[in-house]
Amino acid sequence: MSLDKVKALTFDTGGTILDWHTGFSTAMADVGAKHGIEKDWGSLANEMRRKSLGRMLRLGENEPPTYNFDDSHRMSLDEVCAANGLDAFSEEERRTIWWDRAHNLQCWPDFPDTLPKLRSKYICASFTILSFRIIIDTARKNGLSWDAVISCEAIGKYKILPEAYAGCAKFLQLDPSECLMVACHNFDLDAAKAAGYITAFVRRPDEWGPEGPPDPEPNPQHDIIVDTFPELAEAVGAA
Repeated sequence: MSLDKVKALTFDTGGTILDWHTGFSTAMADVGAKHGIEKDWGSLANEMRRKSLGRMLRLGENEPPTYNFDDSHRMSLDEVCAANGLDAFSEEERRTIWWDRAHNLQCWPDFPDTLPKLRSKYICASFTILSFRIIIDTARKNGLSWDAVISCEAIGKYKILPEAYAGCAKFLQLDPSECLMVACHNFDLDAAKAAGYITAFVRRPDEWGPEGPPDPEPNPQHDIIVDTFPELAEAVGAA
């Protein structure tokens, strides 16, 4: 596998870069504590994630999207609250979870110091199904300097539709073969590879908390498989 043609690294951001599980589970726990409610907040955060992700994947396949990931977070949290006896959570309190916390998620600690090294050699873009505003706010929160933010919100076709990957490459004015997709999810990388991208799997074993990721083992077809972002930098010659 040669990286000679690669000019851009395109990063999945929710999960691969941002620790949504800790963010949402602690935000839920904070609101629950105000009401004297105890739940398995980690499991509820994962359920919210499953629901919100399910709303977004392939969005735009049959008709133009009418909502973004912020809306998906809000709708999914409402469903989790309704199903788990959390009617006491007010609209304002729910907003502290689906908006305030989502826009202030911490990134994994091995990424911030590695990003400048990667940017010294490649265009580094957040290519995400998250909203533009989530990426803007979390970049400011974590001191991340992306060369570009490409949300499927602008493409109108969401991962894992092939049009999403084609649209990202088009915005970068690159051929898909000049793009290296970086993610911790096989479904994203498999779709990227089918669209002509080079692919890199970076393990994030804590993405789903103690439950563990639903698809932890990388498909062997991926061009690069590493455990950490510093290892990714070494693999692409940017250490």
